[in-house]
Amino acid sequence: MGVPALFRWLSKKYPKIISPVVEEQPGEVANEDGSVTKIPIDARGPNPNGEEMDNLYLDMNGIVHPCSHPEDRPPPANEEEMMVAIFEYTERVVNMVRPRKLLMIAVDGVAPRAKMNQQRSRRFRSAQEAAEKDAMAAEFHARMVAAGEAGGDDEKDSKPKKTWDSNSITPGTPFMDLLAASLRYWISYKLTTDPAWEKLKVIISDATVPGEGEHKIMNFVRSQRSSPDHDPNTRHVIYGLDADLIMLGLATHEPHFRVLREDVFANDTKPGHCRKCNQPGHIAANCTGKPKEEEDVVKPLKPFIWLHVGILREYLAVEMSVPNQGFRFDLERALDDWVFMCFFVGNDFLPHLPSLDIREDGIDTLIAIWRDNLPVMGGYVTKDGHVDLARAQMILAGLAKQEDAIFKRRRETEVKAAERQKQREDRERRQSNKRARYSNGAPTGFDETVIRRGARGGIVRGEGAADPNALPTFAPGAAQTMSDPRYRASLTHADVVGSANQDNKSAAAALKERMMNSKKGADSQKAEIDALMAGAANGSDTPQALGKRTRDMIDDAAADEVSSDPSTPGRNTPNKEIADPMNRGTSGQLGGNSDSNNAMPEDTVKLWEDGYQGRYYEQKFHVSPEDIEFRHKVARSYVEGLCWVLLYYFQGCPSWTWYYPYHYAPFAADFVDMEKQVVNFEKGKPFHPYEQLMGVMPPASNHTLPAVFHPLMTEDDSPIKEFYPIDFEVDLNGKKFAWQGVALLPFIDEKKLLDAMATKYPLLTDDEKRRNGFGEECLIFSTKHPLYNDVVANFYGKKAGAPKFKMNTKTSQGLAGKITKDESYVPNSELTFPLESTQDEFTSLDSDESIKVSYHMPVLGSIHKSMLLPGVKFDDPVLDYNDIEMTRSRAEKSGRSHGGVQLSQGGDRSDGRRINYAARDHDSRNGGYGGNGYGANGGYGQGPPPPRHQDPYSNRAQDAFANLPPHLAAQAAQHGFPPGGGAPPRGYPPPPPQHGYPPRGPPPPQNGYGGYGGYDNRGGYDRGGYDNRGGYGGRDGYDNRGGYDRGGYGGGSRGGYGGGGGGNYRGNNRRY
Repeated sequence: MGVPALFRWLSKKYPKIISPVVEEQPGEVANEDGSVTKIPIDARGPNPNGEEMDNLYLDMNGIVHPCSHPEDRPPPANEEEMMVAIFEYTERVVNMVRPRKLLMIAVDGVAPRAKMNQQRSRRFRSAQEAAEKDAMAAEFHARMVAAGEAGGDDEKDSKPKKTWDSNSITPGTPFMDLLAASLRYWISYKLTTDPAWEKLKVIISDATVPGEGEHKIMNFVRSQRSSPDHDPNTRHVIYGLDADLIMLGLATHEPHFRVLREDVFANDTKPGHCRKCNQPGHIAANCTGKPKEEEDVVKPLKPFIWLHVGILREYLAVEMSVPNQGFRFDLERALDDWVFMCFFVGNDFLPHLPSLDIREDGIDTLIAIWRDNLPVMGGYVTKDGHVDLARAQMILAGLAKQEDAIFKRRRETEVKAAERQKQREDRERRQSNKRARYSNGAPTGFDETVIRRGARGGIVRGEGAADPNALPTFAPGAAQTMSDPRYRASLTHADVVGSANQDNKSAAAALKERMMNSKKGADSQKAEIDALMAGAANGSDTPQALGKRTRDMIDDAAADEVSSDPSTPGRNTPNKEIADPMNRGTSGQLGGNSDSNNAMPEDTVKLWEDGYQGRYYEQKFHVSPEDIEFRHKVARSYVEGLCWVLLYYFQGCPSWTWYYPYHYAPFAADFVDMEKQVVNFEKGKPFHPYEQLMGVMPPASNHTLPAVFHPLMTEDDSPIKEFYPIDFEVDLNGKKFAWQGVALLPFIDEKKLLDAMATKYPLLTDDEKRRNGFGEECLIFSTKHPLYNDVVANFYGKKAGAPKFKMNTKTSQGLAGKITKDESYVPNSELTFPLESTQDEFTSLDSDESIKVSYHMPVLGSIHKSMLLPGVKFDDPVLDYNDIEMTRSRAEKSGRSHGGVQLSQGGDRSDGRRINYAARDHDSRNGGYGGNGYGANGGYGQGPPPPRHQDPYSNRAQDAFANLPPHLAAQAAQHGFPPGGGAPPRGYPPPPPQHGYPPRGPPPPQNGYGGYGGYDNRGGYDRGGYDNRGGYGGRDGYDNRGGYDRGGYGGGSRGGYGGGGGGNYRGNNRRY
């Protein structure tokens, strides 16, 4: 999931990163009998988007979820229909992108323990909400039968169908086993029958391969970059719903990268339309909640959009370039720092810091601190996935100085938003009543335009409505008791969701009863009342009903509500969106007036008042407010988490067993002495599928596990029953929906769990044991592919070759790695359709004209470097002069509105005088971080200034491009950049030989920048370079004496990437 609302925030801040996908539609031919025959798309044609793509990566869970429980149509009748829906959706995406070399399908396997805590929370809530939905549907069916409206005898005897358990989409379940077999069949079917697939190689990494889908894809990309035959200009596309795919794309340092996803905001509210249902003709006060259904009209397919990572690099190249930073600007390192700062706002492994919210531009706040402290820090915060904790401490120290002001401003915003909301509701109510007084509605029936929510969850009528005395009133318990501290302290997930659904159920039942007693208009109103009951049964504020795409849309839409509804950690109860389920504007369900009079709980933490730190730890962590050491302990665990997440994104999983052991995050002020903390991880091993299932599944989903494990969840004498509560507390923590809150589930004791399971393993069947094992990626390609002859000769020839065959990258079209024989594959055998149901489009084939082998990625011999590869060619820049100036201006001003802390001294920021946040106060004359290094008596203003770093894209210096190194100056001239302005290239290409950091010279005067004899140390930046004597990790270059591994990527002459003398360019005797 990554950072909630990140996609929306990015697309608004950097608008040119988004563009629509041009999608070719199948043709149609009219037959003589009037029917229509569809002509399939020929994907061999040129890509309609005007650019050919090489590799397509599918984060498959983003396809499986919407196909198995869709939001805009009835769900598939069974799991086999789900498989067919997955085939059709996947083919649409493939036809859209038209990869010419590789398709990789990655399904989530066993996740690291750090992710399992989040999975556990989601699955427990999902199961409980599904159970409530089934119970409500059954109760409504019973009422229909009792009222004599259930239809025939068959309908009376039947029982409502239970909701399909989406928790089945977890490794080790029978559903995932069926999915793997179905995908292998479909890929072979396409390779055999579709000519457009003949030259395509397909890698399937199913749920038996450990790791999250998107991270298995990133492991593959990193492995290919390590190959000397890798094309640095490969064009990558990744499809998925998670916002963190954007950050993962940046982390690859492949400049030609795109993210593909559905445009969930394509149908945003239009002018003149109801803000709830997006339909014209009425206002929100009169909304019945559901758009009009048009019969026999085929709904258009949802459009797709591109997110261009390369263009995002252009924006960030401007935003992250800091004038006068004192050392060479390295875009790749700056991008890594940007990704790192995003983690503080939200990720799947750590709760976000209380003072940071993306709706309040939390990322901009961190970037502003980073920009103003970069010269003081002396370098970037991260390096190849590792964190410099001393520099990270400075960022957090800067945030800590703003925390009090952030909380106070957030409170002011909340109060103003509540006032505006109340005024809007009052205005709409008056308009509704005015219309109702002059309407001529029939007095014997309901006027659907004036039925709305009352102050206590009941029904309020306008003129023309039925007699209110004939209707019961409803006062749901949550609305009446939420302000009671005793009730709030024991609030559970069932209380939150159940009270919301009870409102819908009770209102629907009352309306249903009234409708049946009405002689007029019953038939016409039946559908509307049934829709209301369906809304109650669907539990529309739950993740089970909403689905992943709608949840993401709600999260993204929340980014628009900066001025209306920021979150306040400490609020432990639902707001009006939960207490009033009739108001479902954001989820596309039932509408109506929201209830501004619903009792809101008292926020007992009160972050905007003094002493909030003690109250926060006392209420959230249940420790004494005076226990300062505990706060630091939590902060140290959080630091471990930041280091773990960064390594996970840039190098792969550093530990399968580490996890953050708390439900909440510390404050920025709680991080102290980070530079003294030593962070190490034990690699460990991934859980087996059944172990993960036992770690994340609730008892209601035990059907996903072999029966031998069921007693461990349910029996009283089970040694681990405590891990499987039937109900559990939920802390909404300022969020709108129950699924956004914090589920206070007990953390799993790994040893205790594994010991209990060990007693059951001998009782498993052979097939159950198979599902609990680990698998390998498989590579499938057509018999017409050039690689086919090599594989057949090695594995199926008269003389067997090597058991592990290294592919020739010439015949594999650049794919590096080794393959082994798949013993289950028989060449030219029959391809059997794995599903029992019959489909005309998908059938068994007499001959399978594809070949399947096991695939093994290249093993990285060293860490993955945050660098562009030699030979990379950049696309023409997209940003124009105005884009650059706007981005630069925003970077200098944004992120400074919430903290109330001035971030610079003097009116002209170009003089380089900045606040050092780690200083005891904000006066630069007092020295700053580390004492006399920065400010009075320390050199800045006393000794010579730091070497001036000229922003190569600045329009403030007429010689900007004159001072570029020759290869960048030539590129600037080629693209026609005017001196001092124009668009930047997308990243810095590797410099030519002999352009690097100059050799160490004599130290400047004693009172220099940062210390005794130079920049941060006696002879330069950490004695001449980043960590060592002359460059980035080595004596005179990028990681070694003469460049990147002695003079180039992997070898070569002494002056390669950064070689010769380090990494600062020289042009016309000026430093760059």
